[in-house]
Amino acid sequence: MKALIEINDVSKEFSMPGGGKSNVLEGINLSINAGDFLAILGPSGSGKSTLLRIISGLVEASKGEITYLGDRVVGVNPGVAMVFQSFALFPWLTVLENVVMGLEGKSLLKTAKEEKARLVIDMVGLDGYEGAYPKELSGGMRQRVGIARALVSDPDVLLMDEPFSALDVLTAENLRRDLLELWLDGKIPTKAIILVTHGIEEAVYMADRAVILSANPARVLEDINIDIPRWREKKSPEFISLVDRIYGLMTKRVSNVEESTVAKAKKIFELPQVTAGALTGFLELLEDVNVKTDLYKLAERFMMDIEDFFPIVNAAEILRFAYVADGDIELSDEGIRFARASLLERKEIFREQLLKHVPFVWRILTILESKSNHRIDADFFKSIIARVLGDQEAERQMDVLVAWGRYSELFEYDQDEEHLFLPEEESVHNEANE
Repeated sequence: MKALIEINDVSKEFSMPGGGKSNVLEGINLSINAGDFLAILGPSGSGKSTLLRIISGLVEASKGEITYLGDRVVGVNPGVAMVFQSFALFPWLTVLENVVMGLEGKSLLKTAKEEKARLVIDMVGLDGYEGAYPKELSGGMRQRVGIARALVSDPDVLLMDEPFSALDVLTAENLRRDLLELWLDGKIPTKAIILVTHGIEEAVYMADRAVILSANPARVLEDINIDIPRWREKKSPEFISLVDRIYGLMTKRVSNVEESTVAKAKKIFELPQVTAGALTGFLELLEDVNVKTDLYKLAERFMMDIEDFFPIVNAAEILRFAYVADGDIELSDEGIRFARASLLERKEIFREQLLKHVPFVWRILTILESKSNHRIDADFFKSIIARVLGDQEAERQMDVLVAWGRYSELFEYDQDEEHLFLPEEESVHNEANE
């Protein structure tokens, strides 16, 4: 029996200003078969959504191919439909009209299209709202319209790009359960579902397979079968154990794959979007725990989404304030010293760790020292970073570098002139070298 979707050695590069390339996906191989509910997980920016768009045919792969029922996909994939995070409804169309748009191009009479749309609208729990406009609906109801529009075309594979992330907790939970009930009861014609999510619990609750991607570029770290009986109890040992395992995989360093030159270059520059204040609070809370701690339990205790949690964990690792292994996190000696220090002592410790473990900071300081006035336009450093990461990411990276540099009092920033400069009272670089 042929797989519904085959992803064969798919890679994706994006062109960047200055002629460089950013490699987002590399060598992705996956098969999606009838009956699969597949969740794709990975760090923020790991290319999850890009992969989904390549499967749909909305984005073209730089290398490799997608096949549907054995045939190579060229252009839009005829066997899939997509549900987007942002609802993507036409505000000037009613619920019924929006759902009928999912049948655009189908050789059906208008009355047949409307009849089919009404059946799907009823199925997703929106009976009676056919004449309503999107602005009259709650977020959960708008996403139900998006799901109905995708299902009305009877796709073999339903693609879902973080469909619940824009909803409040209760609404998202209700919609997850309703969709899962439709799927498990065979009330929808879809033969497989691919869900991109940043929620580990969501993946383990809904899917029967979880594909874990690395980052920079994305590769498949592991393809895990989820064989916990339904309906799944989130407090059960089996559920918690699997969530914990995935946390460990998502914080694991990729050591068995030779990194490309671009990937190595990215690591020189990329810092997580975390403020010194957020990192300080995290280390204080971690010090209160006072023992090696399970990342999953810690995220649950702090009530943090992994999109917010992992960057802080990453920052703590980069500055060697904490160590992560096998899904557990533990403060280093420097992390304990930082958490227990006074405000001024923390700045000194932060400075020490920044100078030791963020190489680009040394480059900034060396160049500032070489200038007679110890001052230089921040765009100079942005242009260096942009050659590897692109203009938009260079802006974000400079924001982090400036914030961390100012907190540690390594250098200052003139907002009006957009200049970096050394503190006048002393040469921090020379002090650091002594």
